[in-house]
Amino acid sequence: MPHVDAGTTPALSTLELVETAFAKVNLALHVRERRADGYHTLESLFVFAETGDLLSARPRSDAMVSLCIEGPFAGALDAGPDNLVMKAAHALQAHMGEERGAALLLKKNLPVASGIGGGSADAAAALRLLVRLWNVDIAPEALAQIALSLGSDVPACIASVTQMVRGRGEVLQQQAVEGLPGTPMLLVNPGVGVSTARIFGAWDQVDRGPLNAASLAQIMGEGRNDLEPPAIEAAPAIADVLTALRSCEGVKMARMSGSGATCFALFETDRHLAAAGALLRAEHAHWWVAETRIRTA
Repeated sequence: MPHVDAGTTPALSTLELVETAFAKVNLALHVRERRADGYHTLESLFVFAETGDLLSARPRSDAMVSLCIEGPFAGALDAGPDNLVMKAAHALQAHMGEERGAALLLKKNLPVASGIGGGSADAAAALRLLVRLWNVDIAPEALAQIALSLGSDVPACIASVTQMVRGRGEVLQQQAVEGLPGTPMLLVNPGVGVSTARIFGAWDQVDRGPLNAASLAQIMGEGRNDLEPPAIEAAPAIADVLTALRSCEGVKMARMSGSGATCFALFETDRHLAAAGALLRAEHAHWWVAETRIRTA
């Protein structure tokens, strides 16, 4: 099993806390315009899967933060200071003037740079985890500002609940969509990487209108992912995944998440989900396939 370590870990406590970094899925993603600061104005409905990476922490006897990474996708990450988990820990330390350290262990279950917020979810989990470990009192607004400084998706990943996300990720509104919580969901990645910057750069700049996410029927019928066409152009395997998902029995909808390359499908029943997962694994052994549900919390 791959294992990466940054820093030594003296005198660890037996206390260990754990957080799940839930996979983020964009049920719809509308790109509206380019802002003066260079970011794009987005409208997206975020949901979170029950599956994700696992992050654990123990206190250290010094002020250092160390990170070890293991799991199926550990080899794609560096555990150094540029890792978002490390950046989150150092940002929280600096904000709070915290003099305690932490030994962090990340089990990387999700593909890296794949449109399901893996790094952002890891950073958010690190913030939640270290607030608990160090027992610090921080205002939600301050935590949100730290999260936004780490990446556009990180603020939404703090709560990891279904929400409308606008702006560059700083405008959040919890959204209740009838029939959505607990829905069986299949995540599929074809094993190819795409550059978020490249995909945004290839977007055709056409504003196709706002996102109405008041009901699942509207999300399915009127929603879209504006980054799907440029992502498919960059990585045609995404189209293969979408075709495979849409041909499965019991599928309600299938789209690409984020800037790709992971795609998702919502299913009528657990039986349909299991059958689709088994079929895609049998026919596409090199694809990453994960059966899960949309989080209800």
